[in-house]
Amino acid sequence: MSILNEVAVFLIAAVISVPLFKRLGLGAILGYLAAGAIIGPSGLGLIRDPEDILHFSEFGIVLFLFIVGLELQPARLWALRRSVFGLGLAQVLLTGILLAGVGVLLGLPVKTAIIAGLGLSLSSTAIALQLLGERQQLTARHGRESFAILLFQDLAVIPLLALIPLLSGQQEATGSTGQGLLLPILKVAAVLVAVVVGGRYLVRPVFRLIASTRMQEIFTATTLLVVVGAALLMEFAGISPALGAFLAGVLLADSEYRHELEADIEPFKGLLLGLFFIAVGMSMNLRLVVQRPLVIIGCVLGLMVLKAGVLFWLGRPMGLMLQGRRIMALALAQGGEFAFVLFGVAASAGVMDRGLSELLVVVVSLSMAVTPLLLALHDAVINRLLQRAVPVEYDRIEDAEQQPVLIAGFGRYGQIIGRVLNMLDIGFTALEVSPQQVDFLRRYGNKIYYGDASRVELLRSAGADRAKLFVLAIDDPDTSVRTAELVRHNFPDLPIYARARNRAHAYRLLDAGVKVLNRETLLSSLDMAAHVLEGLGIDEARARAIVERFRVHDEELLSKQYAVYMDEEQLVQTAQQAREELRSLFEQDNQPRSQAQLQEEAPRDAKSPDSTEGSDGSHQPRPPHLT
Repeated sequence: MSILNEVAVFLIAAVISVPLFKRLGLGAILGYLAAGAIIGPSGLGLIRDPEDILHFSEFGIVLFLFIVGLELQPARLWALRRSVFGLGLAQVLLTGILLAGVGVLLGLPVKTAIIAGLGLSLSSTAIALQLLGERQQLTARHGRESFAILLFQDLAVIPLLALIPLLSGQQEATGSTGQGLLLPILKVAAVLVAVVVGGRYLVRPVFRLIASTRMQEIFTATTLLVVVGAALLMEFAGISPALGAFLAGVLLADSEYRHELEADIEPFKGLLLGLFFIAVGMSMNLRLVVQRPLVIIGCVLGLMVLKAGVLFWLGRPMGLMLQGRRIMALALAQGGEFAFVLFGVAASAGVMDRGLSELLVVVVSLSMAVTPLLLALHDAVINRLLQRAVPVEYDRIEDAEQQPVLIAGFGRYGQIIGRVLNMLDIGFTALEVSPQQVDFLRRYGNKIYYGDASRVELLRSAGADRAKLFVLAIDDPDTSVRTAELVRHNFPDLPIYARARNRAHAYRLLDAGVKVLNRETLLSSLDMAAHVLEGLGIDEARARAIVERFRVHDEELLSKQYAVYMDEEQLVQTAQQAREELRSLFEQDNQPRSQAQLQEEAPRDAKSPDSTEGSDGSHQPRPPHLT
């Protein structure tokens, strides 16, 4: 088959399987793996030799680690040193020893069991980081600890590869064990120094020179050359090429070209990483699964249960929440791509039987394929069942000092309100349902309680019946509305100041009886609009008056639409009418006005931000700021 035909096969398989698996909620990785299994030698046989594809596509992992490095500045990497060499070392040693012990009990020679156990202790960097990235959890506490473990595993490949000749007896035969170990260590040290010095003092000036030519394709080629060069240096020293790319990314993380570098690499990374997953799927020997199904299934289950158990146990002394420990354990429970290399070298050196090597490769491949399924199952079923079966251990706040303000939701919106109150020494009690957010904020010295504000007993414990006002800053609209209804029903005298994400959310809050609510993007958007008008040459006073007039008109529109928001046809009609009214209003006002005129008209349009004058002259409440 020609290269063009093979490319067509890969693209067709990916285009069909990946969207299908995404639609089924199983994730893109499992789609790529399934596509590879179908077109590979054990499937339809459209591609006969997956080994070359696998080696080529491993460059996707190199690019992936380079981008990860770009997001991790040297100071942040240094902060992870305890997790890397503490948690990472503990995971590899403990998992490796346990797996080696199981191998010995099953009759494997001790040397073989050691290599098999340590090789299976490694996890797939590509799959674990991709899954955590898709879930936007790489920056969460369990995501950072997972990354630290994976980073140590990449470092551990070096001594593991050096261990194989020792176990095979090749070093003893030559009588040069000490000298044979000293040379690789010196080579690794020299290469690491070269990468660090070159990245700090050579690569940045080169990028400045290339950027001055303003030739985007040459800048992209230079970026790829830097990644390939770092990977080749590491490969020369016997280190994982992906680790070299990661180190190069870290050294460029605080450069002025970081974002452009990431944008240039991203398309190549996505395609090659997808090709890597397809190649892994192709390399699975499905015939071996058919011939020895019970053995394969038992090995996959045993591997993943043991690794997950070790990871879950190690998460406890690190202070991870239960959910974070579960996700870390499942994300790293599979075997890793470096096991393919390790078992191949071990088989060539005579430390491991060739048949056992093929069996373990199938076990690792299947464990990689199962991981996305396990995480999807965790989200859809297990997590919900555990939340129902096990009472959530929220913080006890019965003894909390009574505060005048109660804030539900302490994300980016609630934190700003809290900072203003702190500045004025006004006390408040903050409730946040996300354990990751609570953990993050507490490390920065914030006093915050872990609790669900939609539970009436927690609100009473927080002093809702004695508070002066309730700030509803919850991000999720459904939870926000449910909490508003709960507060209005159980604490009818407690004023609610609510955050609305959008117009639909605002309508639902109004239905729940909320009188004062604010759009999270309105004021900042209007302020930016005024700056834009000033940038176009309109004087500041007129720009502010125009923006204020728009705000008042928009609030009047929303009050009208609230009466008909359940009728989509009426909603569209009122929006069109309002657009014409607003255009007509500003057409009449297209002549510059004096400062006195502007000051005279602004109060006429907005007598009060919280009320509007009715036909009988009375003032009726309306929402002050809505989107």
